[in-house]
Amino acid sequence: MRKCTGCGEMKPKRTLIRVVKAPDEKGDDGAVLKSGAVSLDLTGKKPGRGAYVCKSTECFEKARKARRFERSLSCRIPEEVYEQMSAELSSAEQR
Repeated sequence: MRKCTGCGEMKPKRTLIRVVKAPDEKGDDGAVLKSGAVSLDLTGKKPGRGAYVCKSTECFEKARKARRFERSLSCRIPEEVYEQMSAELSSAEQR
C-alpha cells in the first residue's frame, strides 16, 4: 500500500504511478556533478527516490499545486518537467 501525494488516500502500489528522482551523479571526490532528473516511472522499476500519485490528472494537479512532489523528493522541479509529466499522464490515462 502506498499513499497518493494528491488525494492522500492509501491504495495498492500497482494502481498508482510513481514519480521518481534519479540518483545524483557524483565525482570521485563525492561532490555532486549533476542532480538527478525527475520523471514518471510507469513501470515502477527505475532507480531513485519515489513518490506516488493516482492515475488521474486531478490528483497530479493537486499534488503539483501544493508542491508535494518537491517536498517528497527534496528538490525543485522545473515547470517544463511538470508539463512533460502531465502530458505522459494524459496519454497513460487514455490507454
